[in-house]
Amino acid sequence: MPELSTGDLILRVLLAGALGGAIGFEREISDQPAGFRTHILVSLGAALFTMLGAYGLSEFEGVPEVRVDPTRVAAQVVTGIGFLGAGAIIQQGVSVKGLTTAASLWATAAIGTAVALGFEIGALVVTGAVLISLFLLRYVRKAVIDRLKPGFTRLVVDVSPGLRLGNLSEVIEGHGGHIESIKVHREGETGERLVMLVKLPAAVHLQDVVVELGTVDGVQNVDTDD
Repeated sequence: MPELSTGDLILRVLLAGALGGAIGFEREISDQPAGFRTHILVSLGAALFTMLGAYGLSEFEGVPEVRVDPTRVAAQVVTGIGFLGAGAIIQQGVSVKGLTTAASLWATAAIGTAVALGFEIGALVVTGAVLISLFLLRYVRKAVIDRLKPGFTRLVVDVSPGLRLGNLSEVIEGHGGHIESIKVHREGETGERLVMLVKLPAAVHLQDVVVELGTVDGVQNVDTDD
């Protein structure tokens, strides 16, 4: 079994925490349920479990009654992180939130595992790729991908707390359309902003839908995100 010096152990723990924290920082400023501290803990936990399996069982080396498998503990990290990721996924109305955060937790566990095994370059490269995906690709999706979806329109709705999303759905469905997704953004302490991706039939006039949405109780303003 390989041995790990105290200095290397400390460096790997610090690096795992830093890389996990970098990803968690983006999730924190995006107001996600799993943020800065959660990602640090996931990375540190994955690193410790991996080092335990790879370096912490040396005293059992050569004991015939004991079968040592350094990869078994790391494999269970992959399984265990799935339960934590599932806890970050929630359903709000007609949309599901938290999939990106669950994926970032999964990637953070992989980064912590890589650091623990001494694959620091791979961990750094993947951390950079994850941050690019989280920070930059959201704008690519908004500017390019959403606009290329045929028949879809983005509506920005300023609402008061307590608005029933079902009332908005009734208006959209009344025009023969449906809501593909809804994202909720807090606007101070007195309101929320909904960003809805809506598909409407070609014969429907968008302005008619906007005007009718504006009459729903709790809706303060409706605008198209062009």
